[in-house]
Amino acid sequence: MFFKNILNPFLKTIEKYGDRTAFCINEKFYSYNEFAKCISKIQKALQTSDPKIKNIGIVANDDIETYAAIFAVWFEGFAYIPLHPKQPIDRNIEIISQANIDLVLDSSDKKVIPNILTIESKDLSFDAFILQPKPIGDNILAYILFTSGSTGKPKGVPILRKNIASFIKSFCEIGFQINENDRCLQCFDLTFDVSIQSFLIPLLKGACIYTIPHNQIKYSYIYGLLTEHKLSLSIMTPSMLRCISPYFSELNIESMRYCFLTAEASPIDLVNEWVNCIPNAEIYNFYGPTEATIYCTYYKYNRDKINKCLNGILSIGKAMNGLNVIIRDENGNVLGTGGKGELCISGDQLTPGYWNDQLKTNQSFFETEHDGVFQRFYKTGDCCFLDSDEDIMFIGRLDNQVKIQGYRIELGEIEYYAREFIKGQNVVALTYENKKGNTQIALFVEGELYNRDSLIDYLHLKLPFYMIPSKVIINEKFPLNISGKIDHLKLKNLASS
Repeated sequence: MFFKNILNPFLKTIEKYGDRTAFCINEKFYSYNEFAKCISKIQKALQTSDPKIKNIGIVANDDIETYAAIFAVWFEGFAYIPLHPKQPIDRNIEIISQANIDLVLDSSDKKVIPNILTIESKDLSFDAFILQPKPIGDNILAYILFTSGSTGKPKGVPILRKNIASFIKSFCEIGFQINENDRCLQCFDLTFDVSIQSFLIPLLKGACIYTIPHNQIKYSYIYGLLTEHKLSLSIMTPSMLRCISPYFSELNIESMRYCFLTAEASPIDLVNEWVNCIPNAEIYNFYGPTEATIYCTYYKYNRDKINKCLNGILSIGKAMNGLNVIIRDENGNVLGTGGKGELCISGDQLTPGYWNDQLKTNQSFFETEHDGVFQRFYKTGDCCFLDSDEDIMFIGRLDNQVKIQGYRIELGEIEYYAREFIKGQNVVALTYENKKGNTQIALFVEGELYNRDSLIDYLHLKLPFYMIPSKVIINEKFPLNISGKIDHLKLKNLASS
């Protein structure tokens, strides 16, 4: 499936559209032929590396070499693990240790990861086209993404080649008519799984991908791309839309054919405003945890009818082909229409489990009979119910996990490092909405905190930028509810005031 659905179609794209533009990166255009040359030179370097290497770290820069490195790794039968150059070095070292990475591909001008074998891909020279994929099976790893973990350690989600191939098949079966004339937005960090769909689908169709440089303000740069390059396909989080919403009255992007919203709950009011900016576009709301490979359900926004929503949040629709969903109560009983419980997913897109963490895997996956067949399900932690049409209505998270700007975050990880710095004092991390309606993080500290700035500096050493609290609030005593538990609602009200 991986060869049939990904590598072979990509090779046909290069053959057919070699002179067409594949990427626009920082206002510089690269053809498919140039991209193929870059892949080949990295392939050659990998072919001369240690044959025992299996997993390769890729420093996730915004340049042609980084995207080429992903395909070179796949062609050579390896798996890749993205390492963000702006994450704390301790976090990247932890990921390298967990994933048993022996080799790093880095296109940076200055080596990002010290003390590890590194191929500096910008210094490589092109000799000849290789692009010959190794005959590797579908049950081999394609990549591992590390997400926030509640113990303070990132947790790895391994995705097999058959998982990503199944996703491509299911996604294309929805019926999108993407072609070589499309201009597609890729605004996600390569450490985030939606980025894979953002570059992979266009590359299989001969389209052009427009990326966001790391040194730019993301939302203002997106605005510029939308207006100046007349993009025809965009994949965005609702938070991104909210940031450009003050300029909605100035936008009339008639070129936009498709808009995909994903990674966060989509407020219907925001979407209703946005549709006026893209009068010719079809709009889809996609949902999916990393464990189920990018997306697993979708809902098509209807311009002419009332759209399904709950508490102002757009429905996440129905499962994509090849996937099944059920709703279970806390006792494991499958619920019918209207029953509120945990959304669980099965199908070929499901990860085999967490990387080197059987305990977490056993907690998050289960097997049961469904539709007369024994199936393996993933417990998403999202509270949902099925309406009378069996569309999925999203209620919220069951646990302490949230999404900020599309990044999945365990608030417990922030609390873990905060407690570590202030020697065990009671802390609570919560989300709140700022005056613009965007979700942000507030950290509450019980007792005294002598140096707020030092705490934030410490968190910057341990956590990615999107996990740093925007507020630190000191409470002499945390408020308690009638059950004797910390009253999170009162704390949220403090953060919003």
